[in-house]
Amino acid sequence: MVKHNNVVPNIHCHKKYCESSRGPLKVRLSLDQAGKKKSRRLARAAKAARIAPRPLKLLRPAVHCPTQRYSAKVRLGKGFTLEELKAAGLTARYARTVGIAVDHRRTNKSAESLAANVARIEEYKSKLVVFPKKRLSKVKKGDSSAEECKAATQLSGTVLPLAGPSKEIVMEAVPEQEVSAYTTMRVARQETRIAGHRASVANRKDK
Repeated sequence: MVKHNNVVPNIHCHKKYCESSRGPLKVRLSLDQAGKKKSRRLARAAKAARIAPRPLKLLRPAVHCPTQRYSAKVRLGKGFTLEELKAAGLTARYARTVGIAVDHRRTNKSAESLAANVARIEEYKSKLVVFPKKRLSKVKKGDSSAEECKAATQLSGTVLPLAGPSKEIVMEAVPEQEVSAYTTMRVARQETRIAGHRASVANRKDK
């Protein structure tokens, strides 16, 4: 018998952990977690080899996190806006062919973020090596030279990662003041506390 003021026992033992004639397996197990992790790693490696020398990841914009609590944090977003691409002299169709992510839903709310992402695209363009459509064709406008194409290597990891905050704390020199605000407050507090005692002593002397 259950003692004391506990929860009334009402256990639902209806989960089916095994295949049976009553129905299929109802509990989702993650016994293939290690195998799936290996499959994803091999798939990434196969894709990187297939698209080489193109990088595996796309260039992402720097965006601020939503809500007032996290708005000071900057992270990588989904894609660049059409306004940012236009300011950088690119079209959305061409940007997708050279490894730049495009997000037609996002809009720019400030001139600072627009300028920062345009500078990010310009930096990417300065390091970009564009191969001709046909490997043996002549070099056209916008394509890189044969020497640059020959020396190109595949980039692994995040394209132009964001710089993290500095971990070094710089302590600035605090200017010395002739009058301390703390001392002034403590003296005023003490004077207020003993004002009544001084008044009573003065009255006794007068008598």
